Amino acid sequence: MSKKILITGGAGFIGSHVVRLFVKSHPEYSIVNLDKLTYAGNLENLRDVETNQNYRFVKGDIVDYEFIKEFFSKEQFDGVIHLAAESHVDRSLENPAEFAVTNIVGTLNLLQAARLSWKDNFSKKLFYHISTDEVYGSLDHGGFFTEETPVDPRSPYSASKTGSDHFVKAFHSSYGLPVIISRCSNNYGPNHFPEKLIPLMIYNIINNKPLPVYGKGENVRDWLYVEDHASAIHVIFEKGKAGEVYNIGGNNEWKNIDLVMMLCQIMDKKLNREKGASEKLITYVKDRAGHDLRYAIDSTKLQHELGWKPSIDFPAGLEKTVDWFLNNPEWLDHVTSGAYREYYKSMYDNR
Repeated sequence: MSKKILITGGAGFIGSHVVRLFVKSHPEYSIVNLDKLTYAGNLENLRDVETNQNYRFVKGDIVDYEFIKEFFSKEQFDGVIHLAAESHVDRSLENPAEFAVTNIVGTLNLLQAARLSWKDNFSKKLFYHISTDEVYGSLDHGGFFTEETPVDPRSPYSASKTGSDHFVKAFHSSYGLPVIISRCSNNYGPNHFPEKLIPLMIYNIINNKPLPVYGKGENVRDWLYVEDHASAIHVIFEKGKAGEVYNIGGNNEWKNIDLVMMLCQIMDKKLNREKGASEKLITYVKDRAGHDLRYAIDSTKLQHELGWKPSIDFPAGLEKTVDWFLNNPEWLDHVTSGAYREYYKSMYDNR
């Protein structure tokens, strides 16, 4: 194999799409997927590549420094794509310490292990850290986040990601470690754990449950199909410049309530329900603390310098997402019941 690449958090929503893309696009690479398999990590997401010769799964926790240090020393990775993180804002409001430990300490452990493993010989090495547009804070009704926008985190989740970003930059400045950071807007698509907005609404519509919308649904997000995010990560890993930050966005802003209304219309049609049936399930709930009004990404730098652009518009991507969930009821049942956790035991515990 020409390169050995570590992808952390590769059993999660975005991570599984990144793993699949690299495994299929680079048979000459050895792809190692490190995941703790928390509630959001699901190896069923990777059934189609799990037997590929250039793919291997390892269960492990990035917070365990001794394990990570030994792991890096043994494997001698050429590159790291770091996606492992606690990522749900609502959960961060309930347990901020968990987010600080996983997202900041975990990232620091990986940085230190990479530095020691590479022994300051950084030629052809890369540590690529996946961050979020939420580190920038909140926009009003005008303007966009650029790579020069000052960070201004508003939730424990975004604060923990900001902290990890700072450590990544510090290792570049202090030790010369070749690093790249990318910050992406909201993702959607297949394999999305049903706690985030779109998969939660799909699941609730299927089951005729209330559709909880924060406040008046006026919050605006820029949405990107997950496979487009994976392709951006691929381009940045292969062509990006060390020390740089790249924003990844879909140039696709939607108010939450307008998105939910569109989703209701698509679902009614797919489920052969009366027009407007799902809209009756919409329930406005108390807004969450520190709820940022608007995120909007300017990805001009990525598009102009590296030639990437999103390929799927939102209505088409949303319909593809709905179709995937409707065509994969077993996956959805396993995730919502917790049965997906048995897949690891059946596939890996007896090896």
